[in-house]
Amino acid sequence: MVDTVKNIFEYIWPMIVIVVTIISSIRISYLIKNKFKDFKLYQELIHLSFIIYILSLFYIVTFQDVNYGTSNFTLFKEMFRYEFGSPLFIKNVLGNILLFIPLGFYISYYLRSENSISTLIITILSSITIESTQLVIGRVFDVDDIILNVVGGIVGYLFYKSIIHLPKFVQKTWFLNIISIIIVIVLILYLLNIYGLIEIGWLF
Repeated sequence: MVDTVKNIFEYIWPMIVIVVTIISSIRISYLIKNKFKDFKLYQELIHLSFIIYILSLFYIVTFQDVNYGTSNFTLFKEMFRYEFGSPLFIKNVLGNILLFIPLGFYISYYLRSENSISTLIITILSSITIESTQLVIGRVFDVDDIILNVVGGIVGYLFYKSIIHLPKFVQKTWFLNIISIIIVIVLILYLLNIYGLIEIGWLF
């Protein structure tokens, strides 16, 4: 997992820096012009994290680990091919689930979904689009990936639902701002740690 994260950011950090700088500049200019009306730090960080997630997803599904195998159109054929708990199982089964958990959360957050239908439909559409695009660009189409991606999307939806049902004080803007800052700091430290710029034992 550490190697995967390191590999992703090693290749896409220039794109992230450029895109985030452009979008942040536009957003900050807008906020200044409107005197920071309705400004909420946690929302701004969610928007930025969504952009970074999409850029990372684009890299993972179009460039990373190019597969020259054959496409799979048989349900569960590839999914049950790997031994439970093996490195290949973690990468190809759990990896596909984890990959779409953020998407399920973002869809639910932006649509303020009260049920899972919209999240399910958009997740299915996104996964089918990705698999079809991979087939066109020389990679492979795997129907099992779509199933696993949908599972991840639903987990993301459930995570969103669990957050909005937390006690009211937890949903206060000041509290969410503090939590967001802590998460950003931990992520920055984590990236610095895996690149060897700092050494922190408790960061896996």
